[in-house]
Amino acid sequence: MTQTPLNPGDSPLVREALSSVVSRETSAVQTAPKTGETPGDDQGAWPKPPKCRVIAVANQKGGVGKTTTSVNLAAALSMNGERVLVIDLDPQGNASTALATEHRGDIPDVYQVLVDDLPMSEIVKEVPEMPGLYCAPATIDLAGAEIELVSLVAREARLRRALAAYDVEFDYIIIDCPPSLGLLTVNALVAAEEVLIPIQCEYYALEGLGQLLRNVDLIKAHLNPTLRLSTIVLTMYDGRTRLASQVADEVRAHFSGTVLNTVIPRSVRLSEAPSYGQSVMTYDPGSSGAMAYMDAAREIAYRAASV
Repeated sequence: MTQTPLNPGDSPLVREALSSVVSRETSAVQTAPKTGETPGDDQGAWPKPPKCRVIAVANQKGGVGKTTTSVNLAAALSMNGERVLVIDLDPQGNASTALATEHRGDIPDVYQVLVDDLPMSEIVKEVPEMPGLYCAPATIDLAGAEIELVSLVAREARLRRALAAYDVEFDYIIIDCPPSLGLLTVNALVAAEEVLIPIQCEYYALEGLGQLLRNVDLIKAHLNPTLRLSTIVLTMYDGRTRLASQVADEVRAHFSGTVLNTVIPRSVRLSEAPSYGQSVMTYDPGSSGAMAYMDAAREIAYRAASV
């Protein structure tokens, strides 16, 4: 298996992480490509999308892995040569924490972009030791945006307008949504062209998903005709339980080709990484969680070729 090429500007942290991933891959037993995969996906540079892909990671259920998925997919894509911006739209600011981006109360953040029309360029910061990965942080101030946006003109399109005025080139913009279907999530869906839904492999996985999909359809009909559900990621998969397999089968039956082949396993490393201000991709690149997110990011990148 060919080693993932390293860019001259890669930091030592990224070089070490990629080397570990390659080491783990070459020691694994090789299997035939799954349905929908491109043979040789793991060889050479990943393809760049024809235009910037703006992806909203949304699910109104909490604890399903939205932030973990946003951060680790972004890190994996940037480690393989893509320019990626993560927009933290959750007042908890967990994506900002995981990407070691300062988000104290007095730091310019997404709140000021949405409410005060601050240019996006004023808040975006490059993630330390991760060339090509950038973060627009969220502070606790964002919690008040739901109320303050109500009285503003074109309240649903504030984020889209801010991104349209931001003239920096990216291959991917990933928006980490809060666990609700309020105005922050609506702003994300109006600004995005794709929706990525993480679904937890547990009993209540599909509970409430219908409401999210109805909202997507409403926004597509009235505010953003280009919006589509492009990707579903199965998270917190525990292969030891029959329930996880049943949920995965049910989701695949309902959504067929939208679901990634890669499932994200339960992993302690995924939970530990943010406390060190890192994604799992650099915190423990040889862990099962890191390998899974690298595979998931590869699938998404190769789907980009047909977008």
